[in-house]
Amino acid sequence: MKTIVITGATGFVGGALARHYLANGWQVVGLKRPSSKLPTDLEIQWVDGDVIDPASLENTFVGADVVIHAAGMLGEAGIPESTYHNLHVDGTKNVLEAIQKQAPQARVLYVSSPGVLGPIDGAPADEKTPLAPSNPYERSKANAEELVLGFAQKGMDIVISRPEFIYGPYDAHVLGLFTAVKRGIFFYIGNGRSTCHPTFIDDAVHGMALCIEKGDSGQIYHITGPQPVTFKELGETIAQCLDVRPPWIQIPKSIAMIGAFKLELLGKLLGRTPPLSRTGVAFFSENRAFSWHKAQALLEYTPQNDLAMGVQKTVDWYRQQGWL
Repeated sequence: MKTIVITGATGFVGGALARHYLANGWQVVGLKRPSSKLPTDLEIQWVDGDVIDPASLENTFVGADVVIHAAGMLGEAGIPESTYHNLHVDGTKNVLEAIQKQAPQARVLYVSSPGVLGPIDGAPADEKTPLAPSNPYERSKANAEELVLGFAQKGMDIVISRPEFIYGPYDAHVLGLFTAVKRGIFFYIGNGRSTCHPTFIDDAVHGMALCIEKGDSGQIYHITGPQPVTFKELGETIAQCLDVRPPWIQIPKSIAMIGAFKLELLGKLLGRTPPLSRTGVAFFSENRAFSWHKAQALLEYTPQNDLAMGVQKTVDWYRQQGWL
């Protein structure tokens, strides 16, 4: 039986990867912080540790055939840039150095993001597009990628995957979007014609597994859904699956930015995460579209869930859990 160690296994993506490999007969070890809440359905071996504390990683990766480094945090308002750097850059360095000592022959997958390329104007960006991060989260992931490639050049067997805008069952982060549409309070920034590139969780997991199985060390692969969509298409698809009125409110970006700034200030005073941040306004008003054809040509990856299919599966699961 092969052994896989997954950092970030208590999270949405890491947990989905753990379920995949558990179902396929692997021994799965999940790294968790002592304070982490464990998924109740995920019966794997758990070990305590924190990627930002090198001493806590002692013996974590011993015996691993594969390691997936998926630990991280998404962009949020009020988080200092140093926090992202410590987790995504220093934490990745700690993990890779521990792997070098404990399991030097292991195959490693680093889970990054196409966000390192920043907003995209024109044709979908591929893996040759220059890095152009536009916020603290993206900058930290871009710096981490450069670190990872340095380890690959020195002989570590490591592949970088860039799954984009992942959604699906078990995800509480995108749940807020579905809830806003259901309550009729979701609005478009501008005319809703900016593009995003949603990826259903099953496709993301399948693509990342192919990166591990077939990817070349030192290479980067975009793992995305079939095609980019406008936020108007996204909102209307969610509304259709929920059987509610489609979003219709449009707010100019300048006004949304002012409102988000005020919400951030209020959130700082109250010690709460604001419902809308300037980073969020940017996300909903910029274009992001990515090519997955390198993964198709070299890994035989083809996403199976279009937006309507993925959203319907997500809505069904949310309802089963009583989340919607």
